[in-house]
Amino acid sequence: MIGNVIAFRKFEPGGNLFGEEWVGLRYVKLFLNDPTFWNVFTNTLILGGLTLLFCFPLPIVLALLLNEVRRRALQRFLQSVTYLPHFLSIVIVAGLVMQITSIDGPINAFLGYIGSEKISFIQDPDWFRTIYVGSEVWQTVGWGTILYLAALTTIDDQLYEAARMDGAGRWRQIWHVTLPGIRPTAVTLLILNIGTFMAVGFEKVFLLYNPLTYPTADVISTYVYRMGLEASNFSYAAAIGLFEALVGLVLILSANVISRRTVGTSLW
Repeated sequence: MIGNVIAFRKFEPGGNLFGEEWVGLRYVKLFLNDPTFWNVFTNTLILGGLTLLFCFPLPIVLALLLNEVRRRALQRFLQSVTYLPHFLSIVIVAGLVMQITSIDGPINAFLGYIGSEKISFIQDPDWFRTIYVGSEVWQTVGWGTILYLAALTTIDDQLYEAARMDGAGRWRQIWHVTLPGIRPTAVTLLILNIGTFMAVGFEKVFLLYNPLTYPTADVISTYVYRMGLEASNFSYAAAIGLFEALVGLVLILSANVISRRTVGTSLW
C-alpha cells in the first residue's frame, strides 16, 4: 500500500524507492485526458460485464442440473468432466484456444468443408470478446458449481416434501425451495465477482491478444503492464492501477449495501 505513493511522485528507476519529488495529481490528469486509457477502460467494462453476465449464472444452472441427476456414478462423472478445465494452466488454455481458432484449426476446417470463407479469429478484433468469454465459461463454470452443490446439500428435505404435498412439481420446487436455499451463497459470490469486476484476467488476455486486437482486447491490466514494465513509466502505471483499485472498492461497497437492503444478505 505504501508503494502507491509513487502515483503522486515522480519515480525514476534506480532512484528513491518512493519517488524523487511530489507532482500531485499530474499522472491522474494524464490518464484522465488520455484517449487510449478510456479505450482500455471501456474494453475492461465490456469484458468484465460479459464475463459476469455469463460466468455468474451458468454455474447455478449447471449445479441445478447436476443436482437433478439421480445416478450417483453419472453425476460424479459429469462433475469430473466439468471440473477438469479449471486445473489446466492458463498457458495451456490459451494454446488450445489459439490452435482451435487458427486459420488451419478445426473451426476453419469445418467452415472450409461447408464452403464458407475462413476467418482469422485470433487476428480479428471483432472476435476477441467472444473467444475470451467462451474460453472463460469453459474453464470456470464447472468449478463454480462446487459451492452451489455444497449449498444444495444444506436444504432441508422436509421443505421438498412439504412442497410436493402442496402439489408443486419439479420446476415449482426449484423456484420456491432450491433457489431461495442457495440465495445467500449466490449473493455472496455475486458481491465478490462485482468487486473483481475491473480485474479482468490479465494472464489470458495477455496470452491471447496482439496489436491487431488492441481495439477490443486491450484492458487496464495489460495497459498498465505496457506502461509500467515496457515503457518504464512506473508512476503513470501506478496511478492507473490505483484508480482501478478505487473503482473496484466502490463497486464492492455499493454491491454490499444494495444486497443488504434488498435481500438481507451481505458480506458485512
